[in-house]
Amino acid sequence: MCTDCLSCQALSKTYGRRTALCGVTFAVAPGRITGLLGPNGSGKTTLIKLAAGLLTPSGGAVSVCGTPPGPASKALTAYLPDRVFLPLHCRVEDTLALFADFFPDFSRGKAAAMLADLKLEPRMKLSSMSKGTLEKLQLALVMSRRARLYLLDEPIGGVDPAARAYILSTIIRNYSEDAGMLLSTHLIAEVENLLDDAVFLREGRVVSAGLADDLRQREGKGLDAWFREVFAC
Repeated sequence: MCTDCLSCQALSKTYGRRTALCGVTFAVAPGRITGLLGPNGSGKTTLIKLAAGLLTPSGGAVSVCGTPPGPASKALTAYLPDRVFLPLHCRVEDTLALFADFFPDFSRGKAAAMLADLKLEPRMKLSSMSKGTLEKLQLALVMSRRARLYLLDEPIGGVDPAARAYILSTIIRNYSEDAGMLLSTHLIAEVENLLDDAVFLREGRVVSAGLADDLRQREGKGLDAWFREVFAC
């Protein structure tokens, strides 16, 4: 069994003359929730897409449980993008069937229980849902997989505070202790208490990384307060 669920070594990504990531190195260990933190445009989504195997690195390397990006790594990874990805003409029950077809590690029972908590009826159409409800549906589906790595890109960015509380509690209750999680957000105050580790990005580069408690002790303040000070415009 590999040591790290996700390993990034000198990871870089460029688009023409624009550098989205430059020399990013860190790892996500099993049983740890790592916050990928930074303002909008800092490279968080690019990094998560590289880890999910949706983009090809321009330099360096990324691996999931020692496996480079490809079909094998994608089978180990549960990925929640920062936008709605489900077809809106579907009903809730169709999305369960879709995930069951695609992912052998998907638990329909677990998903059905979470959807019942959300009061989402099986025959409900996605086109009738609010953006926040769609995001909760997608999270329930992603967290119903028994993956080795969970990649959550801004899971609370587009929902109201009450929905954020549900989403964060769902994350804590449902991810496997032998898995790692990389959670991207710029809303640091909302997730700070969940994080075991933190990686701060600015303009594609790592500003600070390490154990969340060590960062708090070193800086003499919480992660959100430090972020507001260092990343102030």
